[in-house]
Amino acid sequence: MSPAPPSRSFNSGPRTIPFQAPQGDLAILAGSANPKLGKAIAEMLGVVLTPCEALHFSEGNVFVRVLDNVRGRDVYVIQGSHNPVNDNFMELLFWIDALKRASAQNVTAVIPFFSYAKGDKKDEPRVSIRARVCADAIEAAGADRVLTMDLHSPQIQGFFRVPVDHLYARNVLCDHIRTLNIPDLAVCSPDVGFAKGASAYANLLGVPVVIGNKQRHGHDETVEVLEVIGDVAGKNVLLADDFTISGGTLIEMAHVLKSRGARDIYAAVSHGVLSKGAAARIAASDIKEMFMTDTIENHPDPLPANITCVSVAPLFAEAIRSIHDRTSVSSLFPDAKPIGKK
Repeated sequence: MSPAPPSRSFNSGPRTIPFQAPQGDLAILAGSANPKLGKAIAEMLGVVLTPCEALHFSEGNVFVRVLDNVRGRDVYVIQGSHNPVNDNFMELLFWIDALKRASAQNVTAVIPFFSYAKGDKKDEPRVSIRARVCADAIEAAGADRVLTMDLHSPQIQGFFRVPVDHLYARNVLCDHIRTLNIPDLAVCSPDVGFAKGASAYANLLGVPVVIGNKQRHGHDETVEVLEVIGDVAGKNVLLADDFTISGGTLIEMAHVLKSRGARDIYAAVSHGVLSKGAAARIAASDIKEMFMTDTIENHPDPLPANITCVSVAPLFAEAIRSIHDRTSVSSLFPDAKPIGKK
């Protein structure tokens, strides 16, 4: 009889501690979608960015190459999937594959904005659940973990079989908004779908919340505001949402809030996707100031004076440090309640 294989666990008294591979050296790699954010995160972690290059050829092919040894290292590749969405997403897959083939010990896909999160269900006949396809592709490429921020549909975390850490920008945005000391403030969700998120903003700021009700026509960006649930007369209002593309929802809601007697209108979004012309429309709207994060860097138009960008690099850096040191990431959510607390 052959001897039993060696155990992959360590015995310590009555309990067994599962085997864990020793952590490798921390490495940060920034793809072409988020070079500034990647550099800021690396500086906050006190590491030098891993040199790399991404080439986009004239026929549309993407080529990536890691220019330093990553064997046995824990690599965090920072690459969002914003516009150009498919190029950036394919580049992310290629980075993961290149790092695994270069014998990186662990590869974490840090996706500041996960664009296909909107495709989370089969809500029409014969359509793809695009977010699930993307999740499968990220796993198939070899990602060991995913770190992202403000998924449009948080349940997408369940599409992955690898661990997913989901950060929220509202804590960083609310920290900035508090410094403005806006009086008589109320938070407004532009639709019932973000009511829970708007309530979290309101709780962090210690102000009331009102809810909008909108209707979208087809797959375009045209929206119609049907109702506002709550009183905004004489109040300053903060519109809160996870992202904005054309600005249409925020602009229309701001107009309706003004007609209901609101004073100054502000907006806060985690991801300023901002398609062509959106920045100019927001600049000319009833929105006094919009706050967004730096999860997206390449906007088609210059940002106007009434759009303020707040960096989430410190939050991502702290999350990466916690993951690398194997400490809890939940401490990054000050509005989260401990289990058992009401």
